[in-house]
Amino acid sequence: MPKFKFHQIAAIVVFIATAAWVATGEFSSVGSAADVDAPGPTAPDPNEKAVLRTVAVMVPPRVSHSRAIKISGHTEANQRATLATRSAGIIGELAVRQGSRVSAGDLLLKLENEGQEAAVETARALVSQREAELAAAERLAQTGNLPKLQLDSARSGVAAARAQLETAVAELARIEVRAPFGGVIDRIDVELGSSVSSGATVATILNLDPVLAIGEVSERDLGHVRPGDKADIRLVNRDEAQGEVRFVSKDASASTRTFRVEVAVPNADGAIPAGMTAELTLRAAQVDSVVLPRSVVTLSGEGDLGVRAVDAQNKVVFFPIDLVDDTPGGLVLGGIPADVRVIVAGQEMVREGDVVNPVEPDPATAKKLIDEATGGAL
Repeated sequence: MPKFKFHQIAAIVVFIATAAWVATGEFSSVGSAADVDAPGPTAPDPNEKAVLRTVAVMVPPRVSHSRAIKISGHTEANQRATLATRSAGIIGELAVRQGSRVSAGDLLLKLENEGQEAAVETARALVSQREAELAAAERLAQTGNLPKLQLDSARSGVAAARAQLETAVAELARIEVRAPFGGVIDRIDVELGSSVSSGATVATILNLDPVLAIGEVSERDLGHVRPGDKADIRLVNRDEAQGEVRFVSKDASASTRTFRVEVAVPNADGAIPAGMTAELTLRAAQVDSVVLPRSVVTLSGEGDLGVRAVDAQNKVVFFPIDLVDDTPGGLVLGGIPADVRVIVAGQEMVREGDVVNPVEPDPATAKKLIDEATGGAL
């Protein structure tokens, strides 16, 4: 007698049970009965009001504020000159040291005199002699005792003697090196008694009053910067100073597309050196703006930076901002119309077009917000 395996027996049992269920006809009611008995969606009650989200709003204080454009830069000397000899020789006099302050025309060094001074004295004596001869010739010419040709010759002799004196004086000046402008001797490249050739570098002089703070502004900010604008300078050692924009280039850098700006900073004591890293805050013309704490600024659905406000119908609107200045207490923003009720609490919980329930903050909270934004200045 053949033996049935377990899976064969299980398949026969499932088949018989399925056939019996189909024979009853109950399968036709699956789902339909549930649909009849299941409750339908509840219709909204027309008398029920939607709950509006409450936000805090306030009209921010308006100020007239100078636009702040911050750029990185460095300091430079107002004037810099590398001095060189105009004649070869031996340094016979060194009148300054590194760090010495000099005025325009001061003697810095002098080469040994190799007959130049004697040549000047000889030329002066010759001029005196020729002038005396000319005077005598003119007296004789007035009495008719001297031909005109000899008088002209005497005058030519005076002119030649004077030219010789000028040449001798120029040669004497060539052995001296004098300061072309007032400043400080930053470097001396020679020693007393050393031999130098013509054109050799001997010293470097800097004029540090005023000192220049140099930076570059972008194409976007160029239209806000003008010569005469005020500027704040913060050095890398945290010293601070004020200056005035002296020059704005009209030719952009080919690599960065930025424009050079020079700020003249008073530096009578020479405390600010050349070549120091600095941060320049250029103060452009004043613009009408509002003052708000940083917490008010948010992003729109498109990712723009701005603030949310409430219009006359209590709908949420979005205003992109123009950052005028970033003060220690808060932000100075342009581009926000007058009398706009800015959302100062709850702005992240609503979106443009939402109808909200705006409420004014209590006086203490409003004052705190204003003090945070203005540093207590208002």
